[in-house]
Amino acid sequence: MGKALVKLVLVVWVTALGLLLTGQGQAATSAPHDSLPVNARLVTAQDGVEPGAGTLTAGLHLKLAEGWKTYWKSPGEVGIPPKVTWEGSQNIRDVQFHWPAPIRFRAFGIENFGYKDEVVFPLTITLENPGAPVDLKADVAVLVCSDVCVPVEFPLSLSLPQGSGRDQDSARLINAYMSRVPVPDNSNGIASESASLDAEAKTLTLSFTSDLPFDAPDVFPDMGRDTAFGAPDIRLGEDGRLLWVQFPILALADSPPALSVTVTDTNRVAEFAPRTDARPAPPPYEIATAEPSAGAMVWILLLAVGGGLILNVMPCVLPVLSIKLSSAVKAHDRSPAQIRAGFLASAAGILAFMWLLAGITIAARSLGYSIGWGIQFQNPLFLAVMIVVLAVFAASLAGLFEITLPQALNTRLAHVDEGRTPLAGDFLTGAFSAVLATPCSAPFLGTAVAFALTGRPVDILAIFTALGLGLATPYLLVAAHPKLTAALPKPGRWMVGLKWVLSAALLATIGWLVWVMAGVAGDAAATATALAAAVLVLVIWRGAALPPALRWSAMALPLVAALAAPVAIAGKGRTGPTEPAGEIPWVTFSRPEIARLVSRGEVVFVDVTADWCLTCKANKALVLERGEVLAALQSGEAVPMQADWTRPDDAIAQFLEDNDRFGIPFNIVYGPSAPEGIALPEILSTAAVLEALDKAAPDGGTPLASGS
Repeated sequence: MGKALVKLVLVVWVTALGLLLTGQGQAATSAPHDSLPVNARLVTAQDGVEPGAGTLTAGLHLKLAEGWKTYWKSPGEVGIPPKVTWEGSQNIRDVQFHWPAPIRFRAFGIENFGYKDEVVFPLTITLENPGAPVDLKADVAVLVCSDVCVPVEFPLSLSLPQGSGRDQDSARLINAYMSRVPVPDNSNGIASESASLDAEAKTLTLSFTSDLPFDAPDVFPDMGRDTAFGAPDIRLGEDGRLLWVQFPILALADSPPALSVTVTDTNRVAEFAPRTDARPAPPPYEIATAEPSAGAMVWILLLAVGGGLILNVMPCVLPVLSIKLSSAVKAHDRSPAQIRAGFLASAAGILAFMWLLAGITIAARSLGYSIGWGIQFQNPLFLAVMIVVLAVFAASLAGLFEITLPQALNTRLAHVDEGRTPLAGDFLTGAFSAVLATPCSAPFLGTAVAFALTGRPVDILAIFTALGLGLATPYLLVAAHPKLTAALPKPGRWMVGLKWVLSAALLATIGWLVWVMAGVAGDAAATATALAAAVLVLVIWRGAALPPALRWSAMALPLVAALAAPVAIAGKGRTGPTEPAGEIPWVTFSRPEIARLVSRGEVVFVDVTADWCLTCKANKALVLERGEVLAALQSGEAVPMQADWTRPDDAIAQFLEDNDRFGIPFNIVYGPSAPEGIALPEILSTAAVLEALDKAAPDGGTPLASGS
């Protein structure tokens, strides 16, 4: 009996000692939430609430499966940060949620901030009654993403009785992530020098200095969830002690909070809240534009010539065709030398416009503006000029009047050289051909223009010259062989009918331009410009009998009205962006929505188009709204998304630039198997679209259900 009692006492003693040692060796931990993408639990460094303790140190511990990630408090362009509510908790006054410094990752062409593999969000828990037991009840919602995104919601609970004890392993884990939480008063030797937000809120420029050279710095700005930043341009100077960074701003909240900036550098992290009204700091060095090799430059120039040549047979050639035919018909009355001179003048007009476009592009780039092929058709004043000029030209072709130089100048030219015909009309013919060809893109053209607009000024000039030579090739061929004009019918009564046909073609072009202006500047501006242009034509037609001073005044009034209307009343009669229409169930373009849809396993077909883009209209009529492609876009297996670039839109311009495109049409397909997108050629084909949709689709996988 005595031995049995001794054994019983020993068993109780050993058990109690084991329990005591166990309590001292392990911290309290909640039952975990365990799913395929994430394992989560609450951890604390304390086993119980010590007498008089007013705070507890805890953490939300997330272990993410390979390839999965979750988001920081400012997730970037898309994403949702973790959210925890504490309803039902006992003896809790406040829970402070700390955010360790994130890393940067890129998905679907979008910059995001967050965490992968594992993260602990440190928690500072303030007690209602110091020293009393605590019941933690957390409702956690996190978005975890890989090829798909899964919103996961789950409860976690943890009870801490009165007691003591501390687990050094858990404490070290929480403290390790707490050391990554930036503290404003501890800058780790890093100082914020300047922060500048430009007047148009398109660029954020920051600069920092450090006592120690930066090793691998990164910068994470935060201006609220509705503000998104693009990929940063980071440069180091002053032997690594100066950090300069510039962010493109992709979206800005209507009332953004004050700027907060987190700077990381290997084992250092700092947080700043700088004002954004400083002058932008200059970069420590300029990035030299890489010079292409001679072979690459020759290849690009050949592409540019080919692209310009193909423009002659693109859908946009229809309004240009009347101008070309009019020039060719007149060539019958000229000698071979005059024919050659006239067609060379037309080619010079094309090149002059291309050089003007190159000069404007170089100047605009130096001022920081975005430039794209054909975007002059977004300018209502440019459209008004084109409407007026083509209206006068169409009336002249119809025989209402002739456009001639002033009599004094005609006489002077006749005395100078009676054997020559003034070449101004031929020159303008070529210039207008080039102007009206720019709404179109052609095979090879997109590659050449993208290379030009990202290259040096000399590259821009060379490539635009090559484009002009390609577009002017028909004129140059006739100039080299003037006898080609002999193949045309001899002048006769048929020319009167031809002029009426050509005039009608120009009137159709004017109608198209008026329709484009209505989309750009509104119905009121388009109507006013069209009426003023009609009055101008009427005055020129019937005003020949008026005294010169009165005639010029009568022409000046409608001309000024036509050009002033799009400036004075632009926007009136325009109700805002129109919803995409047609047989295809388009949704309006949203770059963040692309990532959200693809992350849910959807395929997204993006169509960047505009009213002034005739190639876009041809793609729509011949491919997108026909046969198998239409069926695919209507089936629900792909989400058709339309970006209307009829009017200037910075988000669309940035999207094009990020895809190395500077003109439209542009079509790209995103999907789980193609998160970075499959870009399609400018001229669509049924086979190309269907192949891209198929390649972007999931590989037979099924998105995970919420909370699974």
